[in-house]
Amino acid sequence: MLGDLIGEEQGQRTGIRVVSVDGGHPHVEVSFEATGTLLGVAVRDIGTYDSVMEADGTLFGDGQGCNMTEDGDIITWHGTGVGRPTESGGFSYRGSIFFESASAKFSRLNGTAGVFEYDEDKDGKSTAKVWEWK
Repeated sequence: MLGDLIGEEQGQRTGIRVVSVDGGHPHVEVSFEATGTLLGVAVRDIGTYDSVMEADGTLFGDGQGCNMTEDGDIITWHGTGVGRPTESGGFSYRGSIFFESASAKFSRLNGTAGVFEYDEDKDGKSTAKVWEWK
């Protein structure tokens, strides 16, 4: 069951490279930066994800990164999801995400599973939302 919205952000792709094309399946690495909120606190998120495109256009992605607050709190994350290219030239992913933090302010996220929506347009601008998965 989905719980509360625990985070949302807007960002921009900062890098992209082809890692391999073995077996005719492109394996692409993408890096991004974003700003938003996590548990209502302003954060800056930086992350990288790897995606492999299957013959039918389905993307399987795996990523990691960290959120940082102005007070110096750090929240790391690891996510995995499935995506597809959009008609407008971008990509749309849906998946699960897990957080970890030594900060008391964000300790509630330790051991919490989240589900996310991540959408990127053809110009690399992204939006994401994360809900707690109860």
